[in-house]
Amino acid sequence: MSKGTFDGSMPREVLEYYLSHAASAQWISMSESLDDDIRVILKTGLKFLGRAAGIWKGNMPEEEHFKKVKEAAGKIHAADPEIILQACIFEALYREDVEPVKIPSWVFEAFGLPAEDRYFDYDACLFPKNVGAWDCMPDISRQETQFWFYYRGRRYIDCGYEAFHMGQIHLYTAFDKGCKGIAKVIGMLRAYGKEHARRHKVIFDAHSHSLVINGVSLLDYNAMPFTRFPMHDRKGEKLVLVREGKSGGGVSPEGVYEKALPFLYEYDNWGGKDHWAHENLTYEQRAWEQWWGWDQISWFANQPKEERDKFLDYSFKWTAVNNPDGYFAFPLMRGIGTGGDGADRHYKLNDPSDDCCHGFGQEDEVARLLDMGYEAYRDMANPSDLLDYGGKDVDDPETGLRYPEKVVLYGSFQPYVGAVKNDSNSEVTRMYYIGDGKYYLAFVMPYAGTYDFGVSTWGTLSACVCQTHRFPYSGSGGKSPLVIEQDNTVVGVTFDVRTLEIRVETRV
Repeated sequence: MSKGTFDGSMPREVLEYYLSHAASAQWISMSESLDDDIRVILKTGLKFLGRAAGIWKGNMPEEEHFKKVKEAAGKIHAADPEIILQACIFEALYREDVEPVKIPSWVFEAFGLPAEDRYFDYDACLFPKNVGAWDCMPDISRQETQFWFYYRGRRYIDCGYEAFHMGQIHLYTAFDKGCKGIAKVIGMLRAYGKEHARRHKVIFDAHSHSLVINGVSLLDYNAMPFTRFPMHDRKGEKLVLVREGKSGGGVSPEGVYEKALPFLYEYDNWGGKDHWAHENLTYEQRAWEQWWGWDQISWFANQPKEERDKFLDYSFKWTAVNNPDGYFAFPLMRGIGTGGDGADRHYKLNDPSDDCCHGFGQEDEVARLLDMGYEAYRDMANPSDLLDYGGKDVDDPETGLRYPEKVVLYGSFQPYVGAVKNDSNSEVTRMYYIGDGKYYLAFVMPYAGTYDFGVSTWGTLSACVCQTHRFPYSGSGGKSPLVIEQDNTVVGVTFDVRTLEIRVETRV
């Protein structure tokens, strides 16, 4: 029996089999070189195709979209029926995608409501104005948004998709007290998958280190993009990867307590090349702007081929050694926006050929690494206990939500206390859990001046807050001022994870 065999249940060893053969295959269901993509998938031994289907702002009409994703799934599963295809339900909605869709009667029935003859109401899906959310961000505490998430998830299941990436889940759950809304939708999709999925099981991840409610993880595994540190003493745009936090523990959806759930890293995309940074910043300044003024996959795609091969090798070994529960989703297909050469504006793992004229040529390297496997380095991995932080396994008594193990103060003040500027992962400015949902850090600022700071939960940039922007945001922007009026000022900062309140006390 294959290690990838499952039906109705997926023990951890089966889940890890798939994650250890994972790729980011963004929109492969729309690929113009699908036959060659399948050749690469079979050659390398990939078994989990992340981000294989989804929408982001007016890609195409709804029915055409689902026709294409179903046809692609059929073709891929005909080549290898073991493969898991992942669909995406993101943290952004757009009017042109939502309003043309009529709500099927089965959506109302699933929610125990009488059917209505109407279309989805886009405005009813969003957060109220002026609360700090993106204009296009759905509020999962609202029933219309729950309708939309359930509708799309169920349609993907019917097309043969068995996994879901739920995007930046800590953003659209900001008003979802106790995460009851998202838990309801995921529970409904799990129940539907139990009856109708290809192998009677669907799995979920999101950009999160942990989402545990009353001791039980809402997600099957956690996922995040890599974090980097730029190098200046090597020629070119060199960087190294940095360990950020860990995957939280809890009772898995399979009902088994896990000290740490599996974790999946990826090269993320969010816009390609930052032309302003490349045109206006010095070499040293641009090093700190995302990945040298690129998003992650665009930076990778714009390195020489030999360097791309080396960085895949580095990413694979780094993951095996730095996170014993971690795996790396190799980039099979990923959008590179304005950051790449080629008309299709995608990075493709494929070797360039008449069948894939814009291939970047890393298929042999990925085949080599997957054939070697993570176990070649796991025995050298750092012990998982080294990844534990304060506030472990502490749940909010009212909602049951688990508090983050790692909370970091970051911003322009950090170099003055011995840390790296804007390092959301710093151990130097990590806050300490002091009980009652609160985290605290004290430090001395030796020089007067105006600085900025924010709070990063789990040590990432996917769920940050600040005094002037308490609604969670993603990225390094939006920090609040930290005014130091005299040299050698003692600063104490308290963060309440329940209310997102930040209190600053200074003493001279």
